Amino acid sequence: MKILRPLVASFVLLTAVTGIVYPLAVTGVGKVAFSNQANGSIIEKDGKILGSKLIGQNFSDPKNFWGRPSGAGTFAYNGLASGGSNQGPTNPALKAAIEDRIKALHDADPENKAAIPVDLVTASGSGLDPEISPAAATYQAQRVAKARGLKVEQVRDLIASNTKEPQFGLFGEARVNVLELNLALDQLH
Repeated sequence: MKILRPLVASFVLLTAVTGIVYPLAVTGVGKVAFSNQANGSIIEKDGKILGSKLIGQNFSDPKNFWGRPSGAGTFAYNGLASGGSNQGPTNPALKAAIEDRIKALHDADPENKAAIPVDLVTASGSGLDPEISPAAATYQAQRVAKARGLKVEQVRDLIASNTKEPQFGLFGEARVNVLELNLALDQLH
């Protein structure tokens, strides 16, 4: 009994601290210091939720920029099924999926003979990547401009103004958020 009482007390105390107090403290600090991110980085317009800056969406209309393909299971861009395809480079299913994606890009813009950036044909590790490279956005500029009746220069300028540089100029790569870019396109009309 002398040993059991301190063990149970320690267990209860540590459970309360690590299971209740610490998570509530971290959540509280997050809500205060990083309110937008802690609430999902939601994009709203006229009181309607359009999406999150953090989760990719399935854009397939030629007038929109397309994001990275989703590897999130049967239902693409499903946050509950986040995960990669786990297909290695020698897997025939991966090769077939990439060929299908290349064909879809060529079918949507048969005049485009430029090299296709890899992030337009391969899924990210999470399957929910909301961003593409500036090269992937530029590859799609001609198709989007034609579908929307815009000049290619206008679309390229929009890509440039929506490109986020590496953090502190060092960490990560330049990137473009697909949802924000498509919303900026919608504002041009």
